[in-house]
Amino acid sequence: MTKLTPRSRSGFILCILIGGGLVVSAGSRAQTPAPQTKPVSINIPPRDPELQTRPRYEIEPGDVIELNFPLQTEFNQTLTIAPDGYVSLEGIGDFYAAGKSLPELRRALVTAYSGILHNPIVNVELKDFQKPFFIVNGQVTHPGKYDLRENISVTEALAIAGGATDAAKSSQVLLFRRLPGGAMVEVRKLDMRRMYKKGDLTEDVSLKPGDLIFVPQTALSKIEKFLPTSSMGVYTTGMP
Repeated sequence: MTKLTPRSRSGFILCILIGGGLVVSAGSRAQTPAPQTKPVSINIPPRDPELQTRPRYEIEPGDVIELNFPLQTEFNQTLTIAPDGYVSLEGIGDFYAAGKSLPELRRALVTAYSGILHNPIVNVELKDFQKPFFIVNGQVTHPGKYDLRENISVTEALAIAGGATDAAKSSQVLLFRRLPGGAMVEVRKLDMRRMYKKGDLTEDVSLKPGDLIFVPQTALSKIEKFLPTSSMGVYTTGMP
C-alpha cells in the first residue's frame, strides 16, 4: 500500500473537493428548469346573438322532403307537402307537416313511427322549397313574378320590372301584403311620383315574400284610345 505524504494528501483532498464541485455544478445545471413560455391568449369573438335566435325555415305547402330510414330502408320516401299542409306517410297515413322546422319535423316523425318501428332513426332532407317571390302587375314594362332577394324595396322592384309605363299613375301605386294566417290582406298606397320628384325614399317599403305591387292606369290613358286623334291636342291643352 502506498503511503500518502502530507503534501500528496493535501493534493488528493483538493482534487476530491474540485471534482465534487464539478459534479455538483453539473448536477445543478442538469436540474435547472427550462424557461417557461407565456401562454398565448386567443380572442374568440362571441357568437352573434341574432344568429342564435334567428328562426329556422318552416316547411310550407309545395315543399319537397326526403325521408331516409337507415335501419328500415323500405320506409324511405320522397314527399311533396300538399296545399293543406298534409303528407301521406308510408305505414302511417296522413301527417300534418306544414309549419314545422326540419328538426321539429324529424322529432315528430320519430314519435309517429315509434308506434310501428322499434327505436326508429329518421333523417329528413329538404329537397325543394317554395322560393320567396314578389309580383309586379299593372302599368309596368315587364309585369310578372320575380324571385325576392334580400332587402328589395318597392322602387327596386319596379326597376326590376322595367319601370312604369307612360300610362302609369305612379302617385297611387298599391302594395298588397297578406297578413299572418292568410285570411286578410293589408293594402298600402304609395306615392312613387312624389318620392322620385323629391328624391326622398324614406317612405320606400321593403318587400316581404308574396307581396304584390300594382301600378294603376291614369284616367286619361283609359279613355285615350276612344278619343279622336284631332281632339287629343285640345283635350290635353286644357289640363293643368
